Amino acid sequence: MLEQIVEPLLQWFDENKRILPWRQDPTPYHVWISEIMLQQTRVEAVKAYYARFTQALPEVADLAACPQERLLKLWEGLGYYNRVKNMQKAAIQVMEEYGGKLPADYEKLLKLPGIGSYTAGAVSSIAYGIPQPAVDGNVLRVITRITEDPEDILKQSMKRKIEENLREIMPKDRPGDFNQSLMELGATVCVPNGMAKCEVCPIAQFCKARASKTVLEYPKKAPKKQRKIEEKTVLVIQNGQEFAIHKRPSKGLLAGLYELPNQEGYLNREEILSYIKKLSLIPLHIAEAGEAKHIFSHVEWHMKGYFIKVASTEEKKVGDLIFVDKKESKGKYPIPAAFGAYRKYIEEDF
Repeated sequence: MLEQIVEPLLQWFDENKRILPWRQDPTPYHVWISEIMLQQTRVEAVKAYYARFTQALPEVADLAACPQERLLKLWEGLGYYNRVKNMQKAAIQVMEEYGGKLPADYEKLLKLPGIGSYTAGAVSSIAYGIPQPAVDGNVLRVITRITEDPEDILKQSMKRKIEENLREIMPKDRPGDFNQSLMELGATVCVPNGMAKCEVCPIAQFCKARASKTVLEYPKKAPKKQRKIEEKTVLVIQNGQEFAIHKRPSKGLLAGLYELPNQEGYLNREEILSYIKKLSLIPLHIAEAGEAKHIFSHVEWHMKGYFIKVASTEEKKVGDLIFVDKKESKGKYPIPAAFGAYRKYIEEDF
């Protein structure tokens, strides 16, 4: 049945595809960057990051040689920082093994750090015209609705089954367009979190879920585990025109990034002032900086913030804290988006 969707989808894609910057010049490098950025991030949000990143690092060699702090700063706001760290590892491997050009080989792409079957399929098909499927969440949703497949899409066995089914019907002359047509349909017509726009779907006549009026029942997913809640007290410590930051450990969540100093649990004012004094700093003013929440894939941070002015000191390092100029925070030190609610205290004078 799936072979019937190929031609209508390609015709629809030719007439309705969105104009996206990475589609204008689909080199292997550009496709790779865009697909990694688009994981867990909306298309509209990615456009600005993609333009900034490719302008700063136009070639694989530039990515491979980029100092990590600058690289993380370029990625700041996209989250999931291991993605860009793996990109750099892959870029270095590409420079060493493939002369700076991503290999035109699906299996070799799979062996590069951070590249799974979806990204390898996207680069292979879009940039090199190799008939390999690229199955993301959009594609899983479209195919499970067409076929009324009740299997859990979070299982790798389910993804592999759909990849194999698509590989069998992949048009040899337009594999990249076919993959993109499925993604595009899932993003704009067969949408998540609401009723699909079946009235404008080019393959509605082949869709079993539409015929059965069960569209909203697909795709099937096993219930997610509840995220762990972590309570934190975030401290914005100002010393003249400088503020305190702290470097996170080299492994684990947000590894190697700079953060605003924070403590586990909710501290009261007396506990905060005691902490400041233990650093041999003299607190002059303390004020609440509001509550904030940041959601990661497996954990939620529930934060209470405090703004603290301390008596000026010329010390640049106090305990495990570093004092940096406000201007430096914008260009040199990548502070995760998790602390975005408290950024105004860094960028404004109080």
